Amino acid sequence: MRKFKTVTIPPEEGNRDSGKSFLVVEKNAWDAEKWATRALLALSRSGVEVDDATLASGAVGLLMVGMDGLRKLPFEDAEPLMDEMTSCIHFVPNPAAIDPMTQRPVTRPIVLGDDFNDGDVAEISTLWRLRQEVLELHLGFSIAAVISQLTAAIRSSSPQSSQTSPEPADA
Repeated sequence: MRKFKTVTIPPEEGNRDSGKSFLVVEKNAWDAEKWATRALLALSRSGVEVDDATLASGAVGLLMVGMDGLRKLPFEDAEPLMDEMTSCIHFVPNPAAIDPMTQRPVTRPIVLGDDFNDGDVAEISTLWRLRQEVLELHLGFSIAAVISQLTAAIRSSSPQSSQTSPEPADA
């Protein structure tokens, strides 16, 4: 059975998505591998150095390339990848309603916003959060936690005090 996770947007003043729930479902292995390979090939085309070992590692290779590499990806290459990520996200109208066959919350497809209706997602921050959840579900670990651990490791290995200008020379 594929992994899944219910994500409820926490209450935050002014957040139009507060309290809404979404179900993030893992892609099947074939589709996940194709998506990760397309992403790595797009990164390689955009000038990011992607060696054979990174390319062969699929979704984990995306983390190895890093956020810096993803920043270099042209929108024309990123858009279809982003669109495909949304196929893993479903709206949960009632988190208490569980499908007896799948043991997952009952869902429906996401309703996109238009000029007259916000749809199921009204905040950009919700989209970013849901995309992050999709990646974390497929990678098997929290991207935020890894970044936090790396940042802490860098801070602990750097000198405690940094000097901004040279010491004055003795005359």
